[in-house]
Amino acid sequence: MSEHSSSRNDAELAVALHYDGEGAPEVTAKGRRKLAAEILELAESHGIPIHEDPELVQFLARLEVGDQIPRALYVAVAEVIAFAYWVSGRSPKNTSDQDTDGTT
Repeated sequence: MSEHSSSRNDAELAVALHYDGEGAPEVTAKGRRKLAAEILELAESHGIPIHEDPELVQFLARLEVGDQIPRALYVAVAEVIAFAYWVSGRSPKNTSDQDTDGTT
């Protein structure tokens, strides 16, 4: 997620989130200026979708790395996660298809 939309190299602020399908998404990286650009470059090199939302990234940047997102941001972040799944052609884990031992 990036605050700046003109160029990835000019990103002022970036926040990376991880969601494993359980619990709330958590902040895995955040940074300003050069670190923000590095976060975005790393995401791009690994095919991780990038969503730009200046207001949301400002809120997420207040969290510490390792923090789960607060309930107040669930809907906004859920939209970002849905976007990421859609762009990558993937879908979230479907736990209803798992056997009792956790296998599918």
